[in-house]
Amino acid sequence: MREMIKMKMKVAVYNYREFDEAKWFQKYSKELGLELVICHDAPDMENASMAEGCACISIITSKITAELAQRFADLGVKYIHTRTIGYDHIDTQKCRELGIRFGNAPYGPNGVADYTVMLMLMSIRRMKCIMERAAVQDYTLKGIQGRELADFTVGVIGTGRIGRTVVKALSGFGCRIIAYDLYENDEVKQFADYVNLDELMRTADLITLHTPLTDDNYHLINRETIAKMKDQVVIINTARGGLIDTDALIEGIESEKIGAVGLDVVEKEFGLYYYDRKSDIIGNRELSVLRGFPNVTVTPHMAFYTDNAIRTMVEKSLLSCHAFMTGAENPYEVTD
Repeated sequence: MREMIKMKMKVAVYNYREFDEAKWFQKYSKELGLELVICHDAPDMENASMAEGCACISIITSKITAELAQRFADLGVKYIHTRTIGYDHIDTQKCRELGIRFGNAPYGPNGVADYTVMLMLMSIRRMKCIMERAAVQDYTLKGIQGRELADFTVGVIGTGRIGRTVVKALSGFGCRIIAYDLYENDEVKQFADYVNLDELMRTADLITLHTPLTDDNYHLINRETIAKMKDQVVIINTARGGLIDTDALIEGIESEKIGAVGLDVVEKEFGLYYYDRKSDIIGNRELSVLRGFPNVTVTPHMAFYTDNAIRTMVEKSLLSCHAFMTGAENPYEVTD
């Protein structure tokens, strides 16, 4: 049991979800002696005022623009914690200018890794077509013949915690595994061969992305890199939408250079995913095009979403805020 803190400290929690997060927020805020200010919506210029008197706020994948960061700074917010691994939705440069520190929640890798392998298998076995046909009682075989993973060379870009877990999972399928990362990992070398990025692009039958989004790798998958790839290459992305140039991806699918795609993330997904938009006109034409292809599986940024991950994300968010306010060591703060 963690040591109870007598003095009440306040954290403003945005995007608070009653159906899955609430019980964990209640549990861990009580253990840590934290008072929560609850907002069910994403932070914006209007509801930012709810954070007045709070040193910390907790968010998910909602945009913290320079303007919004300034608003929070004016209200006295000193620390922003995102209940996600990625933090590219935060204007980190502006936060640093304002003296606002920030952190993330590196939840366990198994959920995303499992989901990645699932998308791989769904893509190479044409599961989207199979399920759509079965729904209308079309049980014909033509056009749904699949391929076997053991026949593939799989290229894993990014061998951090999730990438490493994917590599280990793939090792049981009998496929050849190659990998690329700026920093090679000895554990990965037990199952995969590290190669340079150009060789991976040219050699892999299936490419899966597991790297954070940075200025350096924005649109890592683009017209030039797609042109290098094997014909009928399969592309999987459970990392960040901005790693792929969507227009180039669509062109590759239409030309049949790309054989199949599995996406859990897309460009311009902010303000779209996790909301009921069934009666709305969606301002993301590329997403509509992607969803229309029979060889493209698109899911709404769900790879992380397991019971274990939700508990961990809430716990680490509050632990991080608590550490910031008490001056304790904070392993969840981003300092690079």
